[in-house]
Amino acid sequence: MSRPAARSQIRVGRTTVTYLPDGHAWLNPAVFLPSSVPSGWAAHDAFLDERGWFPVSIGSFLIRTDDRVILVDLGLGAADFSLPGAAEFHGGGLLDALAAEGLSPEDVDTVIYTHLHHDHVGWTTNVPPAPDGPGGPVTGLTFPAARHLVSEAEWAHWSGTNDPVGPDPLAVQEPLAEVIGFFGDGDVVAPGVRILATPGHTPGHSSLVVTDPDGEDPRRVVVLGDVMHCQVQITESHWTFAFDVDPAEGVATREQLLKEIEDDRTILAGGHFAGQVFGRVLPPALRRIWAAGQATG
Repeated sequence: MSRPAARSQIRVGRTTVTYLPDGHAWLNPAVFLPSSVPSGWAAHDAFLDERGWFPVSIGSFLIRTDDRVILVDLGLGAADFSLPGAAEFHGGGLLDALAAEGLSPEDVDTVIYTHLHHDHVGWTTNVPPAPDGPGGPVTGLTFPAARHLVSEAEWAHWSGTNDPVGPDPLAVQEPLAEVIGFFGDGDVVAPGVRILATPGHTPGHSSLVVTDPDGEDPRRVVVLGDVMHCQVQITESHWTFAFDVDPAEGVATREQLLKEIEDDRTILAGGHFAGQVFGRVLPPALRRIWAAGQATG
């Protein structure tokens, strides 16, 4: 049975990309990947627990290049809750994971959101956006010195809404309103760190491509966001997720990305992947497969 991922790190040239766990969830595939049931998991049951639920990791990617300290997504926050018959969520470890890297919140200079679902914005402030609303007064941004960046389409999609899977108005939207900055497809947000538009899961969903700023290391890292929620979607790329705003666009985006990364120089970074978040996509013989670990070269 697969387990949520632990801290791991890869290096591309002089840039490091580190997965920092915040927590994890266990999801009922009948609820969250409805197109996968009843029989789609027969070849993938190693991912399932005794209930037939699958694990997802929840955390952040720390990118360090030159003197830059960047966090991609902010996890679930210090929250634990269940959705009966559907899911169990556990969070709260991100700041400890950051401290283990020798960093404080004040050291982070940039926060990049791939999108604004609740399990990617949890440490925006001191209050995690749990389903029943903020659990106390919001005292300020967790990363006070950081630029906070997201795609403009993503911000516009959620602005003024109070959707339980989106950014809470009080815990996230209001504190960010005065400081949020926007990026577009192809924008370079740090040396060797480029935005890649990957819409479908949400209208402004974005991934990141990380390369060696010096051009000496030929590899690249693609930080997925929620283009995929588990490694099984590499093989079963037609499986849609319950919270996909545009499921058809999500499938098309996933298929296009998979075609572009079937090589031994691309490292995939799946923040929700169980076991190991870093790995490669091997070109299909009969079907694509996941190979955990670093790319060669």
